[in-house]
Amino acid sequence: MNRIALLVGGVLVALMVAASTMFVVDQRKVAVVYMLGEIKEVITEPGLKFKLPLFQNVVFLDRRIQTLDSPESRPIFTAEKKSLIIDWLVKWRIREPRQFIRNNGTDIRVLENRLSPVVQAAFNEEVTKRTVGGVLATEREKVMNDVKKRLVDEAASFGIEILDVRIKRVDFVANITDSVYRRMESERKQVANELRSQGQAEGEKIRADADRQREVIIAEAYRDAQKIKGEGDAQASALYGDAFGKDPQFAQFYRSLEAYRATFHSKSDVMVVDPSSDFFKAMRGSGAAAGAAPRK
Repeated sequence: MNRIALLVGGVLVALMVAASTMFVVDQRKVAVVYMLGEIKEVITEPGLKFKLPLFQNVVFLDRRIQTLDSPESRPIFTAEKKSLIIDWLVKWRIREPRQFIRNNGTDIRVLENRLSPVVQAAFNEEVTKRTVGGVLATEREKVMNDVKKRLVDEAASFGIEILDVRIKRVDFVANITDSVYRRMESERKQVANELRSQGQAEGEKIRADADRQREVIIAEAYRDAQKIKGEGDAQASALYGDAFGKDPQFAQFYRSLEAYRATFHSKSDVMVVDPSSDFFKAMRGSGAAAGAAPRK
């Protein structure tokens, strides 16, 4: 019984020793083997690996691409002495595990705390050489490329590789932003007022032209009407003259009727005239008979 227990115990110890000598390297990781506090080996190939028990220990580093975001937004002055707030990000990964551990240990956060001021300083140097328009539009890509070039040497000392540098957002500081918005609003109002003034001037021009055309049309219509009226009066006079020439007594009788019509236009009109006067000759029987006889 004691032999069986010893055998089982020996097997368990052997398994524990074997387990302490084996470790698995994930393809997303880099294994760093330490021996008595010194880096003994760096393993980048994935798979099952072995180490000496008790004397060696393994630390794993993430070999995937990491992202460093700007920890805080600090104002940066441009060549025009305008303050800009720039949010950026940096893509990096471990290139030399030994160098990385010597400078930063095994904690990635230590590297990020050291790298952030370096990136911010690089942006300061590049932005101060450019105008606001250049940073916002025309030279934005060049700013990112130049910052990336500046970080190459620093990255080598950290044991990392800089893959990309990007500007996420560019904005003015709060008080300048309000000032810019007010200026934009003022400019838009000025443009709107100019457009309104141009519209009013164009409207006045159109109305003046329409009034002129209306006066011309009315004048031409009046001229044509007077011409037609004159022609009609001329034809009527000719017809009257021809008709009256054939029968003078009828003409005198017709003129008398026209005179009566013009005189007694309203019932309230009053005229004091001698009935025997020539004005009422057409109303007297003899005048009417005399005027009617020739028409037979």
